[in-house]
Amino acid sequence: MQKYSGQPASKFHFQNILYEKRNWIATVTINRPHVHNCLNLETLREMGEAFLDATWDDEIAVVVVTGAGDKAFCTGADLREWKEDFSPRPNDFYKWMGVFIETFERLRNIGKPTIARLNGMAVGGGNELQMSCDLAIAADDVYLRHVGTEHGSVPAAGATQWLPLIVGDRRAREILFLCEQIPARKALEWGLVNEVVPRKELDAAVDRMCKKLIRKLPECTRYTKQQLNFWREFSWHMTIGHVKDWLTVHTSAPEILEGINAFNEKRPIDYEKIRRQMADAGLQREKVGETKRSKRSR
Repeated sequence: MQKYSGQPASKFHFQNILYEKRNWIATVTINRPHVHNCLNLETLREMGEAFLDATWDDEIAVVVVTGAGDKAFCTGADLREWKEDFSPRPNDFYKWMGVFIETFERLRNIGKPTIARLNGMAVGGGNELQMSCDLAIAADDVYLRHVGTEHGSVPAAGATQWLPLIVGDRRAREILFLCEQIPARKALEWGLVNEVVPRKELDAAVDRMCKKLIRKLPECTRYTKQQLNFWREFSWHMTIGHVKDWLTVHTSAPEILEGINAFNEKRPIDYEKIRRQMADAGLQREKVGETKRSKRSR
C-alpha cells in the first residue's frame, strides 16, 4: 500500500460513526440515533479521521455524510457533554471547539464533492454540517433549524458566515433570530438544499447524484470546488478564531448556563429571569455610578 493512500474501511474501529466505501463512494454516518446524532468529542475525532482517509483515497470520488435512523441527520453539539465537561471547567470548551473547527475544515477541504444525505432534522451545528457539504438531498418530511439564540449559544460555526451567502441576508436573520423550523420544501425554495424527495426515494436520489459526480474529471472538479469555496473560507477565517474565544469566555455566562441546564433538565428556559437579571444588573451599575459622581461633586 502506498504511503499516501486510503485504508480499507474495515481497518477502522469507530464507535460513534459508520464508515463505508464502495463504488467510488465513501459514506460517513453519525451513528448516535439515541441522542439524535449529536456531536460529542469522540464523534468529531472519528469523523475527522474518516474525512482525512477519504481525502487520501484515490479510489473515492464522492463523500456522503448522513445520520443513522430516520429522525435526525445531526443536532449539533452534545449539550449533555457540555454540562458535564464545561460547567466545572469552562476553559476546556476552547479545546473542544478546536476539534470541531478542524473536523469541519477537513470536510470542506476534502478535495472531492460531498453530499449531505438529510435523513432527518438538521439542527444547529447539524445544519452547519450539511452546509459544509457541497450538495444536499433531503427527505420530504425533514426540517432544518437553528436554536442558538433560543437555547444558549451563538450559531457562528458556519451559520452566521454562510447563511447570508446561501439564502440571503434577510432570510438568514429570520432563521437565526426566530429559530423556527424550515420544512424541506421551503429549504429547497430558499436554496438550503438541492433536492427534496419522498423518504423511500432518498437513497436512490443520493446514488443518482453520486453517479453524476463520479462521471466528472477529478482534478478539474477539485479546483472548481477550491474556487467555489472562496467566500465561505473568507468569511469563516475572518471570524472563527474570534468565535472560538468568545464562546469559551461566555461558556459560564448566566444565559448560556440557563440554556444548557434547561435542556438537560427537560424544562423551558426562563427568558424572563435572564432579562430581569440583566435589567437589574444595569440598574445596580447605574446606582453605583451615581454614588461615585455624587462623592466627586462634594
